[in-house]
Amino acid sequence: MGKKKITEQSPDAAIKEKEKADAKAVSASAAPRGSASKKQKKFQSGRVYIKSTYNNTVVSVTDSAGNVIAWASAGSLGFSGPKKATPFASSKIIAAVTERLKATGPTDIHVIVRGVGSGRDSAIRSLINQGFNVLSIRDVTPIPHNGPRPKKVRRV
Repeated sequence: MGKKKITEQSPDAAIKEKEKADAKAVSASAAPRGSASKKQKKFQSGRVYIKSTYNNTVVSVTDSAGNVIAWASAGSLGFSGPKKATPFASSKIIAAVTERLKATGPTDIHVIVRGVGSGRDSAIRSLINQGFNVLSIRDVTPIPHNGPRPKKVRRV
């Protein structure tokens, strides 16, 4: 085995390199995928679907026909493990979706919430704080009407 080469970087060069990486990340997340030449339409009304589970929170925004305009999840924003299902993560998700919707996005929205996670209320409050006109809030959490027999109790 040969000697390992260790290079030292000046603090100024490190800062410049970090700024370049941040600028690339921002430009990549701001530009919608696959629609570089497409003309973006303006949407007056739409729907926001919030799926909040014990493990994650996913937000999708659609137009009134049901075509997805933008989406985000806690995992896609860099949260990992138990931090994905927190109210803080859900408010950051709404902020990211709002950033993508600034140019085209709907202003009047219907909110459809599914799941029992802790990010539900925080996501709805964040939508209102971001300036959306919330027309309705619907809870479509699936509730079993005594379906299949439950698993037997685990004994340790």
